[in-house]
Amino acid sequence: MGLDELKKRVDKALKKDRPDSVVVPVRLERDSTFHFRCYPGISCFTNCCRNMNIILTPYDIIRMKNRLGLTSDVFLNLYTELEILGITGIPVARLKMLEEKDGKCPFVTPDGCQIYTDRPVCCRYYPIGIASLRQQEKHAGEEEEFFFVVKEEHCKGFEEPTEWTVDSWRADQEADLYDRMNAGWLELILRKRSFGEETEMPPKAQQLFYMVTTNMERFKRYVFESRFLDTYIVKESVLKKILEDEVELMQFGFEYLKVAIFGAESDIIKLRDDILKKTVKQIIKRREKRRRRLERLAKGRKP
Repeated sequence: MGLDELKKRVDKALKKDRPDSVVVPVRLERDSTFHFRCYPGISCFTNCCRNMNIILTPYDIIRMKNRLGLTSDVFLNLYTELEILGITGIPVARLKMLEEKDGKCPFVTPDGCQIYTDRPVCCRYYPIGIASLRQQEKHAGEEEEFFFVVKEEHCKGFEEPTEWTVDSWRADQEADLYDRMNAGWLELILRKRSFGEETEMPPKAQQLFYMVTTNMERFKRYVFESRFLDTYIVKESVLKKILEDEVELMQFGFEYLKVAIFGAESDIIKLRDDILKKTVKQIIKRREKRRRRLERLAKGRKP
């Protein structure tokens, strides 16, 4: 992705309509330096916490709903809206801003963020943006990762003398922890993107993806209270972990989606042999049926 395209996407995400971009057109690496400090008392404090298009990651949702003492269902209904990512067709949860209060974040107050220690990863990165984590369409093992500065007119934090590298900022804000937690989710998005925009995700697959990546309570019931375990082989040690730990369940969900939606292999979860054979037979049957239909259509077009 070039910097020109990147600037357009970031401006759109930040809902900036003015002609000048908020993206500083300089590519930053992990050891690149910048000056920034945000604190109560600075004149622009919390001005950045409004009119943002914040996509919540699976780990964001777990941290936020637990901080608020809410179930996933209640949290999602109160604070998010379903959004379909245009390039991939992947369903995600977007944080709802308070339109009646000038688009302010629902968790911000004059004293700062009410859930600061459990804030979303994009808030942790600010004022740094990340352009790409991994280009799935490139050769296996190739990675491309670079960063950029988001510099809004109102922000006075850049006038402060405190110096950071990109990596020291990520560590200080715990953005690196969130990146590790969300790596499997990002891999799924990049995997879908590698198929091209013309490959649509079926509605049932979208519903499954959204449930598994946003609602741990529903996903847990799906695993333990449906015929899930009649279909998949999962080690007992893994089942114990995901029964007791939501983060383990989230990570397991990424592996499950990799298998169920993208047909990839996993060391964590596998289709039972009888189910696999049945699935293969169904695929072959559908393909044969489609082939015969196309042959009939071709014959019908002949003069």
